[in-house]
Amino acid sequence: MPQMAPIWWTFLMILFIVTMFMMVTTMYFNTLNKPMKKKEISTNQMIWKW
Repeated sequence: MPQMAPIWWTFLMILFIVTMFMMVTTMYFNTLNKPMKKKEISTNQMIWKW
């Protein structure tokens, strides 16, 4: 099996870092636009006791 040259390993690492950075920023800005909703606990739910 042929080995990869060191420049390709560096390029691959940079590619993964850039894609991770892009995903994190898009997820951050996605959640930034949504208003925070408080979870309300409804008292009408059945409480299961085992």
